[in-house]
Amino acid sequence: MRRTSLTVLILSLMIGLLVSITLAITLGSVDIHPRTVWRIALNHVPFLGEWTTEDWTRAQHSIIWDIRFPRVLLAAVVGAGLSVVGVAIQSLVRNSLADPHILGVSSGASVGATLVILFGAFSMYGQYALSVGAFLGSLLSIVLIFSLSRIGGQNSTVRLLMAGIAISAILSGVTSLIIFSAPNEHGIRSVLFWLSGSLAGAKWEYLTIPSLVVLVCLAVLLAQYRSLNSMLMGEESASTLGVNTVQFRKLLLVITALLTGVIVAISGSIGFVGLMMPHIVRVIVGSDHRRVLPVSALLGAIFLIWADALARLSFAPEELPIGIITALCGGPFFIWLMLRSSYSFGGGGR
Repeated sequence: MRRTSLTVLILSLMIGLLVSITLAITLGSVDIHPRTVWRIALNHVPFLGEWTTEDWTRAQHSIIWDIRFPRVLLAAVVGAGLSVVGVAIQSLVRNSLADPHILGVSSGASVGATLVILFGAFSMYGQYALSVGAFLGSLLSIVLIFSLSRIGGQNSTVRLLMAGIAISAILSGVTSLIIFSAPNEHGIRSVLFWLSGSLAGAKWEYLTIPSLVVLVCLAVLLAQYRSLNSMLMGEESASTLGVNTVQFRKLLLVITALLTGVIVAISGSIGFVGLMMPHIVRVIVGSDHRRVLPVSALLGAIFLIWADALARLSFAPEELPIGIITALCGGPFFIWLMLRSSYSFGGGGR
């Protein structure tokens, strides 16, 4: 893809993201005009607020600024983060079927997060306890999966999926055991809903940590795009090109665990976004990670905004867990990948 075409694509996706944010905020039980959305937003921007006339009601301000705006922005951040972690983990294992949810990395994060929610684990970290618990759980699971898949030789599609299924089943059982042992019935119901993925209760203060983590990890991966491209040809080929594969693999492990942990801590377990978005993007722009990473982040943000809007509106006033929507989209997509005659990933083998 030419540089001009890539620039046009990224600009188009950025415009699409802005439009999606605007429309998603207007949708709900109370209809709100898009102009009101951005007038209220500009009113909170230093120096620009003086130029806006307050022609909205207090109820509209509360609905837009305190409820819908942070939720939609959180959906964008989570969608971008899940897409980026999908790119990272697929590069790590050289397999387009890899995804944090499918491989069980999200299950590990859920174990840590559930311990924090129900039993107050890692309470010494205060408000960061949930993120720390989810990060440690995801790091443990991805190390176990990657190590198990490489026993007896290089990892393969079948070995990797089997290792992921096994570790995911074990960790899901551990999570169920933790929930069963919890003394608080209300906490159990909250955790069960959260485990299916939910952005309900989003607040502005919830955006800071995941936004920073996603941006930093995206920047680090973009800076290492040559190493990511080299890894597609195999570790031996990457080593001949000057890549320290051992250190780089460790970096990808930490980035994958950090992104998964932070995202699961804030939104629960949302599957298949990290599988679908990078795969679709590679069909459009090729396998160069300098293109794949930013396009995947933008497309993932747009996708999850609309998935969350569908979760909110489908059975209003009741709300579906967003993980159900992504599973209904991602499940058939995964089956389609499985039924393909061959699996190719950036020139890598099966």
